Amino acid sequence: MSWLTDPEIWASLLTLTILEIVLGIDNLVFIALMAGRLPPQDQARARKAGLGLALITRLALLATISWIVGLTRPLAEIAGHAVSWRDLVLIAGGVFLLYKGTAEIHHGMEETGGDAPAAKGAGFAAVVLQIMVLDIVFSLDSVITAVGMAEHFLVMAAAIIVAVGLMLWASGPLGDFIHQHPTVRMLALSFLLLVGMTLVADGAGFHVPKGYIYAAIGFSIGVETLNQLAAKRKRG
Repeated sequence: MSWLTDPEIWASLLTLTILEIVLGIDNLVFIALMAGRLPPQDQARARKAGLGLALITRLALLATISWIVGLTRPLAEIAGHAVSWRDLVLIAGGVFLLYKGTAEIHHGMEETGGDAPAAKGAGFAAVVLQIMVLDIVFSLDSVITAVGMAEHFLVMAAAIIVAVGLMLWASGPLGDFIHQHPTVRMLALSFLLLVGMTLVADGAGFHVPKGYIYAAIGFSIGVETLNQLAAKRKRG
C-alpha cells in the first residue's frame, strides 16, 4: 500500500485523468447527439448503457497492454506510409463520424419538424452500440498514451473510471442544452465533421495536433455564446 503515499503516482493519476477528460470532449458531443435520437424516456438509459459498456471495454483493452501496444506496429506500407491496425481503426471511425455528421445535418435541414428524430425513435440497441464503438475509437489514443505515461494498472484504470464518470454526469445536461438550441446542435454536428476528418488524416499519417482542434472548437463555442447572449437580450 506504499503507493498511496507516493506523490509521483498521484501526479500521474491527476495527469491521466485530465488527459482522458480533455480527449473525451468530442466523444461527449457524439453521445449527446446520438442519445437525442431516442425518445426522451430512453435517452438517459442509452447514455448509461453505452458508457457503461465502453468503460468495461476500455478496461479490458487496458488489461491487454501488450496487445494495445502491438496495434501501433506497422502492418503494411502504402505509398511510403507504414499502416498499422491503429491507423485503420482511426480511419474507419473517422469515416463513420463523417457519415453520421452529414446524415444528421441532412436530416435536420431537409425534413420538417424539429422533433422528427425523436419521433421516429432510433433503435435503442443501435444507439448504445454506436456510443460504445465510437467511445473505443475516441479512447484508443488515450489508452495508448496512458500505457506510456503510467506503470501501474490501477492508476490507469482509476483515471479512465473517473473520466467516464464525469462524462456520464455531463452528458445529460449537455444533451438537453444541444437539443434545446438548434444552432448549437448544428455547431455540434460540425464538430463531428471536424473530428472525423482529423481521425482520417491521423490514420493516413497526417497528424493534426489536438490543440488546433480544441482551439477551433473553443473559438466557435465562444462565438455561439455571444450569439446566445445577444438573442437572450433581444428577447428580454
